[in-house]
Amino acid sequence: MAAFQLPLPVLFYDGRAMRFEIVTIFPEFFDGPFRHGVLSRALETRIVEIGLHDLRAFTHDRHKTVDDRPFGGGEGMVLKAQPIFDAVEGLGIAEKNHRDLKRESVVLLSAQGERFTQKAAQELASLEHVVLICGRYEGVDERVNNLLCDREHSIGDYVLSGGELGAAVIVDAVTRLLPGVLGNADSARFESFGQADASLPSLDEGLPRSMHGSGGLLDYPHYTRPAEFRGVAVPDVLAGGDHAAIRRWRRERQLEKTLRNRPDLLRDAELTKEDREFLESLKTQG
Repeated sequence: MAAFQLPLPVLFYDGRAMRFEIVTIFPEFFDGPFRHGVLSRALETRIVEIGLHDLRAFTHDRHKTVDDRPFGGGEGMVLKAQPIFDAVEGLGIAEKNHRDLKRESVVLLSAQGERFTQKAAQELASLEHVVLICGRYEGVDERVNNLLCDREHSIGDYVLSGGELGAAVIVDAVTRLLPGVLGNADSARFESFGQADASLPSLDEGLPRSMHGSGGLLDYPHYTRPAEFRGVAVPDVLAGGDHAAIRRWRRERQLEKTLRNRPDLLRDAELTKEDREFLESLKTQG
């Protein structure tokens, strides 16, 4: 069993640290992903704690066997239930029917799981304790899912060699939503899959806001200096200083990019009459 040991004091966060527990047969996998960027700073400032738990430490045979052949035949091996239950229950986590789901959650990373989304990240960010079980091989004994896990997640419609990559993705996506992790709290609001305008505060002193909440859609394009690069100039509207025009341009580009890359997101989006008319005009042009 291993965990990140960080002696640094809390620098700017007064709340209780959120803790992730990762159950895996490859704890060394996480040496890289958790030592860089925003997540590294969250660990150093104790906003987040991460415990890494080697599944082989919870076996009871001299070969430290964590897998076995599937009942009914078939290719590959299946992770056994016993080591996983011992690992999770050793953390003081009860079976899901006896667990405080408002405080803690056990998540199985699996290709058969529900797709992980920003909404799921927001739900996990409201908890104190999250256990991530990294699937491997052909899968995990289904009794782990039935009795122990209250969530089963996949990070995409493809198959990975194991759940470690998915666990790292979930930790990163959840951590950046916690208070004090990002330098500017609005960074997590004004981005793809972020909040709608109605849930966002207006700027101080009633100044017009040029930024636009995504409301679950994709973010709009961004530009920075230089104003022209390789013959491509920044759109004039962004340099014009008209906040209302910038905001309108950003909304239209947001809708355009979502229609092109993720049209499925438009089905449940709250769209204004102007939004719908603009989308229809794009479809007509296309």
